[in-house]
Amino acid sequence: MEGPDRKKGEFDSVNYTPRGTNFLPRDEESHQAEERGDGRGVGVRVRKAWCDMHRIVILGGGTGGTLAANRLRKAFGTDEAGITVVDRDDAHVYQPGLLFVPFGLTHPEDITRPRGRQLRGGIDYRTTGVDRVEPDQQTVVLADGSTLDYDVLVVATGAVLAPEETEGLTGPGWMERVFTFYTPEGAAALEQALATFDHGRLVVNVVDLPIKCPVAPLEFCFLADWFLRERGVRDRVDLTYVTPLDGAFTKPVASDRLGGMLAERDIELVTEFNTGEVDGAGGRLISFDDREVPFDLAVVVPAHNGAPCIVRSDGLGDEFGFVPTDEHTLQSTSHPEVFVLGDAASLPVSKAGSVTHFEGEVLVENVHRFLRGEPLDASYDGHVNCFIETGFHKAMLIDFNYDMEPLPGHYPGDVGLPLLKESHLNHLGKLLFQWVYWHSLLPGRDLPGIHSTMPTRGKRQASAV
Repeated sequence: MEGPDRKKGEFDSVNYTPRGTNFLPRDEESHQAEERGDGRGVGVRVRKAWCDMHRIVILGGGTGGTLAANRLRKAFGTDEAGITVVDRDDAHVYQPGLLFVPFGLTHPEDITRPRGRQLRGGIDYRTTGVDRVEPDQQTVVLADGSTLDYDVLVVATGAVLAPEETEGLTGPGWMERVFTFYTPEGAAALEQALATFDHGRLVVNVVDLPIKCPVAPLEFCFLADWFLRERGVRDRVDLTYVTPLDGAFTKPVASDRLGGMLAERDIELVTEFNTGEVDGAGGRLISFDDREVPFDLAVVVPAHNGAPCIVRSDGLGDEFGFVPTDEHTLQSTSHPEVFVLGDAASLPVSKAGSVTHFEGEVLVENVHRFLRGEPLDASYDGHVNCFIETGFHKAMLIDFNYDMEPLPGHYPGDVGLPLLKESHLNHLGKLLFQWVYWHSLLPGRDLPGIHSTMPTRGKRQASAV
């Protein structure tokens, strides 16, 4: 190969939602009645005639696009700015919930809602594909050939799975003994496979980075260990985590802690493995340096790229479809009227939902400042906050930014959730977050005590780890 271009007993019982029920209450109608209004918001500094309305176009109706649109609608009156959101479909998936689908703890239909219904009144939603952006003309060309002109473009197109880039991944064995839980279809198919898997080699493999939610494959390992122990077959299954990293995670402090947790659970860690081929028929992962890891059941996280429409947009994105972005203002480095958030941004930070949330506060402020001709706010510090489900009704929480490692202590202050420590409280926080996602984060509400800048209060220095 050539180198790359780059208990037994009932499982779904205590503390988890029983099989056949929603992962968390949907309360859809009350949510929508509360959120849909006339769109007039707060913080409007100037009033403009209708003909002088600002034109704000948002590409992507996922986490970033939705929360940005809702926050912008609050910031600008309907007579000051027209806001249009474009996405190719109307299915908004709560992606952190996909982790739980293979273990029967939720189902795709319980974590999916219509995109349009998550948007406030006064936001135009277009269900169509995007062909390309013509940034020099400040125009978006849609799949049907129609166009949208903009004064500000917000790119929230996310990251796209690219399984076809790995030789053999979608060949023989795909969705039979080789799966991914990063899509609703893949997660549901994996649930059926895991239900009868009672012996052999279960391998979890990250093909390449970056990926959405980089702790999710580790969480899958921890939950698989628990799931198999609950079924009484763990001693008959060899569980292996295969990663291109030189440790369990990117940040050294967290990597050491997570690597130790893998060892405690008798989960083998294979590092610096750059997957070049997946032999589904033969049950082998093959690296570019010809190392092999055998499997009977493989759970693979494919390579990720940016959106194809960004690749087709001259001068906007890089070769992989991610948009070069200022680390602190979230403004495109090549086009000042373009702002980027979430997985679409080429930033040295995890592609995680919390990142999108924290970025959203700064981005919306900067769109406002840009349109007023004011200096931008350069306060985004790379803040990341991740719950890591570890099985046995526990989870760990890590909090870090561009410059600071995950540290022990509490979040968000002296009293709060424990950091770098497994606890039942963190597990409850992980479960509660789905409600927070639908009812607070997406609608663009501020979360009390939670800010875009990473807090240092309540944390102990690294020497105390």
